[in-house]
Amino acid sequence: MKLMPTLQIKNICKSFGGVRAVNRCSFELVDKKITALIGPNGAGKTTLFNVVNGFIPADEGKIFFREEDVTDFTVWQRSRLGMSRTFQLSRLFKNLTIKENLILALRQDDDLFWRAFLKRGEGSELNKKIVEGMGFVGLKKNPETSVKDLSYGEQKLFDLTRALLNPHSLLLLDEPVSGVNPVLREKLKEIMRHLKEKGETVLLIEHDIDFVRSVADWIVVMDQGRVLKEGLPEKIFKDPEVLEVYLGPTE
Repeated sequence: MKLMPTLQIKNICKSFGGVRAVNRCSFELVDKKITALIGPNGAGKTTLFNVVNGFIPADEGKIFFREEDVTDFTVWQRSRLGMSRTFQLSRLFKNLTIKENLILALRQDDDLFWRAFLKRGEGSELNKKIVEGMGFVGLKKNPETSVKDLSYGEQKLFDLTRALLNPHSLLLLDEPVSGVNPVLREKLKEIMRHLKEKGETVLLIEHDIDFVRSVADWIVVMDQGRVLKEGLPEKIFKDPEVLEVYLGPTE
């Protein structure tokens, strides 16, 4: 019996004015694998990512998540089904602490969110999950720290912690190593390997090809709004068409 993929993207199109940013893109995500979506600037990666997450609607095509058609679902509905996302630039509730931001991820129901502050016992269980989540990514800060006091690198780790604590079956990671220093890049590589060991299903966008090569199980290459190639890393990075897209024509 063939297992259904975690995510199916079928003939997705998206245009802005007269420009078609995504042009009949189709691919599937394998369960418990890390899939990297790569391509040159302007290839349509971020647009497709935002369509998958529900931030912008598709003009055409379908998206199936765990066999359910979520094409017309809102961001909130997709999150409730198990999609959890990070952002290239972290979106923080800057007037809240790390702990308060992370409680929002753990408790998506507003009533439960406020109840968590009122119930001592429930708050203790949430605190335990928060400490464990921060420990997993190596975010060594007091949970009572205001998020506005975090450095850029710490914000990246915080954003990943929030995505991991959000109940999910699919992680969508938007350029996890963009702008980070080499030390944090290596730490994030190790975190990705641990996620793979835990059996997480991940779709990530990333421009750092060395990072992609070291963590991805499967690669989808986009160019000019279309899927150009997909396959194993060792084959993709030797493919003449892929090399031409990144390096230009060769004699």
